[in-house]
Amino acid sequence: MNISRRGFSKLLASASLLPLVGSAGLVHASQPEPVTLRYLASQGGLAAHELADALGYFDNTGIKLENKGYAAGGPASLFALASGDIEIGSAATAAVLNSIAGGNDFVAAYPSNGITKDVESIFYVLEGSPIKSIKDLVGKTIAVNTLGAHLDYTVREALHAAGLPEDAAKLVVVPGPQLEQVLRSEQVDVAAFGYWQSTFEGVARKNGGLRKVFSDTEVLGEIAGGFVVLRRDWIGEHPQAAKTFVEQSAKALDYARENPDETKKLIAEVLATRGENPDIAQYFAGYGVRAGGLPVERDLQFWIDVLVRGGTLKEGQIKVADVLFDPAKLAGAVN
Repeated sequence: MNISRRGFSKLLASASLLPLVGSAGLVHASQPEPVTLRYLASQGGLAAHELADALGYFDNTGIKLENKGYAAGGPASLFALASGDIEIGSAATAAVLNSIAGGNDFVAAYPSNGITKDVESIFYVLEGSPIKSIKDLVGKTIAVNTLGAHLDYTVREALHAAGLPEDAAKLVVVPGPQLEQVLRSEQVDVAAFGYWQSTFEGVARKNGGLRKVFSDTEVLGEIAGGFVVLRRDWIGEHPQAAKTFVEQSAKALDYARENPDETKKLIAEVLATRGENPDIAQYFAGYGVRAGGLPVERDLQFWIDVLVRGGTLKEGQIKVADVLFDPAKLAGAVN
């Protein structure tokens, strides 16, 4: 907390009129706990907590964010979170649940993105491609940003819904900035641009010559695409910081929906400071998250059911209420 010299003198004068113990308690209570949260960024965009930081929402809260580099994908982010290298993870919902099932005590803090008709992952082919529908994906190569995450599970679910084996297509890992290139050079049959990669998708669409085959919205319906994740033990040690972090990040999600042009400008500024191309910020499509950044049970339950169907989870092994961040549970600790 920043206090001017004059303000500090007044504070001392007021404190001198109070009992010593009371004044010390007063000063201590007015200063939030200083907490640094390390995270891995994603190329081509900002997470809501990064946007909140750029907007000054964490000023005077004691919270400081520290960028520790880039994540190759959600699973890599969760691995770093589990190992204690960072405090903020971010991944597709299925990847988060898989990680929890594997023994990591994670909490889904807030939806990082949502899938809607306006914000969605799009699977593109070249205009002359013979691929017209999901059934044509059999034996084809699809570029995704990482395995074991959202695009991977979307392909599996699409093939399953079409009555095909979930492994009927071949997935290869391609970083977001290279998706358009590998498709146009015909190194892959399909390029999947994730909902969080709308900046790269916008550039590819503008360049023309591509055709949409399907989107994740058509396969999954409107649903949270992924979650920002915290460790449960960290939340227990820093309940007020956790509550503030989630609230201010959700506030940034609302800001982005209500102020799209200003948000694009901020994203461009941050991308420039990171040495990325700021021009792609104009294609940011939004986060696609409900007002208030609120999740609903289906955001998690849908994928729990999918994982149970595939044998990754046992029935009842993970319950939504046990893994979803609930500020009410922290009320006694932070009031």
